[in-house]
Amino acid sequence: MAKKDILSIYDLSEKEIKSLLNKAFELKNKRKHLTELTGKTLGLVFEKPSTRTMVSFAAAMVQLGGFPILLNAQNLQRKRGESIHDTSLALSRYLNGIMIRAFKHSDVEEFAKCSSIPVINGLTDFEHPCQILADIMTIMELHKIKTAEGLKKVKIVFIGDSNNVANSMLAVSAVLGLDFTLICPEEYAPEKALLNKALEYTAKTGAEIKITSDVSAAKNADVLYTDVWISMGAEAEEKKRRKVFAPYQINADLLKKVSSKCIVLHCLPAIRGEEITTDVMDKYEYSIFTQAENRLHVQKAVLLYLLK
Repeated sequence: MAKKDILSIYDLSEKEIKSLLNKAFELKNKRKHLTELTGKTLGLVFEKPSTRTMVSFAAAMVQLGGFPILLNAQNLQRKRGESIHDTSLALSRYLNGIMIRAFKHSDVEEFAKCSSIPVINGLTDFEHPCQILADIMTIMELHKIKTAEGLKKVKIVFIGDSNNVANSMLAVSAVLGLDFTLICPEEYAPEKALLNKALEYTAKTGAEIKITSDVSAAKNADVLYTDVWISMGAEAEEKKRRKVFAPYQINADLLKKVSSKCIVLHCLPAIRGEEITTDVMDKYEYSIFTQAENRLHVQKAVLLYLLK
């Protein structure tokens, strides 16, 4: 069977996403140490700092009976000029799978093209697919939704920067046919190609996709989601971004517009007082850290799907 990669949400069909979510819930409910991946090794390559991605993938691999190897990109021969092609071929001979957290999505695509083992996107400048699978799991769990079809009744609003997380939420909403609104400054709207790709799915799935700079579009939201304004790699725009994104903060005033059953999500780390106020972080601590925990269960589902 041909190897499978997960570099983008679009690498997964609606059926595959539903299957991964069902498996993640099953694994969370069982809480058992499993042995399905005994004897298998997962490489974890990090070009960027990480807490949740690193720990959740490493812990997931151990809890499935396998072994994770943490690989700091600064210590690999890529740092001295070895090509992605050669690195990929070598690591494919040692490992059963690899997760890469990288700056450039194109680098991960090239690595996967050369690799003979499954490659997982642990975050790039383009998408963060495993994060978004955990987010969808969290929405289902906290809104007590039993099937993915039930998600279609939920209004999901992402407010802030149209970054990799927003791109993946846009993608999963398109594939699953969800009601998704992205609220962001006009100059930080998604690239046209990304939006057009999402819109290609809407005729088939019935997804309702809205992109706006109007904060009032958060009215009646059932899920209010944000991320940092200054993503890794955007530090040169720090001063400008703080000014432009100031009106897009999740705070007590914004929460007056949402539905009574609204949950707040943040993929973390949060910069309290910027994209979200401390009082809101504290009030919605349960939903935000349930979201963080669910990374573990989704990673296990992904690893079983790709490596078993």
